[in-house]
Amino acid sequence: MKKIYSKIESINGSVITVRADDVKYGELAEIETSFGTSLAEVNRISGDLVSLQVFAGGRGVSTGDKIRFLGHEMQVSFSDDLMGRIFDGAGNPRDKGPALKDNLVAIGGPSVNPSKRIVAKRMIRTGIPMIDMFNTLVVSQKLPIFSISGEPYNQLLARIAMQAEVDVIILGGMGLKYDDYLYFKSTLEEGGALSHTVMFVHTAADPTVECLEVPDMSLAVAEQFALQGKDVLVLLTDMTNFADSMKEIAITQEQVPSNRGYPGDLYSQLAARYEKAVDFDDAGSVTILAVTTMPGDDVTHPVPDNTGYITEGQFYLKGGRIEPFGSLSRLKQNVNGKTRNDHRALMDGMIRLYSSYKDTLEKKSMGFMMSEWDEKLLKYGEMFEKEMMDLSVNIPLEGALDMGWKILSTCFKKEETGIKSELIAQYWPKSADSE
Repeated sequence: MKKIYSKIESINGSVITVRADDVKYGELAEIETSFGTSLAEVNRISGDLVSLQVFAGGRGVSTGDKIRFLGHEMQVSFSDDLMGRIFDGAGNPRDKGPALKDNLVAIGGPSVNPSKRIVAKRMIRTGIPMIDMFNTLVVSQKLPIFSISGEPYNQLLARIAMQAEVDVIILGGMGLKYDDYLYFKSTLEEGGALSHTVMFVHTAADPTVECLEVPDMSLAVAEQFALQGKDVLVLLTDMTNFADSMKEIAITQEQVPSNRGYPGDLYSQLAARYEKAVDFDDAGSVTILAVTTMPGDDVTHPVPDNTGYITEGQFYLKGGRIEPFGSLSRLKQNVNGKTRNDHRALMDGMIRLYSSYKDTLEKKSMGFMMSEWDEKLLKYGEMFEKEMMDLSVNIPLEGALDMGWKILSTCFKKEETGIKSELIAQYWPKSADSE
């Protein structure tokens, strides 16, 4: 039986300190205050001095309140009953449904043993051409979406949640505005995707410590579904809010700060979450797509900077579009040679021409005279942005490839595309032959 401690040494914001023994890092405790019982989590141990982060905050906690350690870390219930449910960062229902307390599994465990993993080799279709065609999302991949505030990254995640061809969607929201939470909820309900989705949502008004639990809860549940043989896509937004919560708690505990005030273990903390992505050799998979906002559009900010060393590429969301330059799925070569024989050649050729279009735009802005080739590039670039880059476009990969050939045939002659003649002979639209 666990001991009960009735003397709190100090209270610093939402962090309390007590002298205790036989306690481990991450262990949960219950604090009986005059306002009721609150959960707290051990986040620092120095000798017999134990610091705990109180979920409900330090308000109402007094030095004489009783603390009882529970002997286990944070846990989350797992079963098929999770489907269609919405929970907060402490695992409590947000949707007014019943609390789930059976089949509890620990969160924040180690990543999967490499011997149980297989090489990523399957595509996840999303219906978004800039992903499916140009930077294919691969099963078991871990990819961030680098963005700035104001970009429609939550709308993009909602689109992916509704259209991705996977068995289960796990949506983890951190520091969400309440309007964004309602947007996800209503969009997935109306789109019919909520039935195979589990949501863990921390809003900006919720306790800081719950923000830190959301990725671990999402990934713990995802791993359990994957062990049942299901392909799971975990969508996280926003990992910068997660890192800011870490910084806030570290400052409260007077830890020595690192770059821009973030704790020194920022890289390890981010990696511990991203490395949960896996394709099991004898079960399902976990794929992670996580938004990382860049303060001031600064990619050298500690959060995106550290993230880039962990993940397998990135998507850049700028001007409401996934930018083709800078965006990279490093695993796309594992799958886009197995889709259609024109996929790689068309992808490379269209991006090369789009790059030339950007150069032409620069020349035009400086007042240079436009040649016939420049005019073709200008027409091509406008069509490419409208038919391919616009995030409202929703077509399968094969439709996107056919659209690519249509755009090329509308703007250029066959010999101007730089694509192999045998592919042109096979896919060039017949209606363009007479032009």
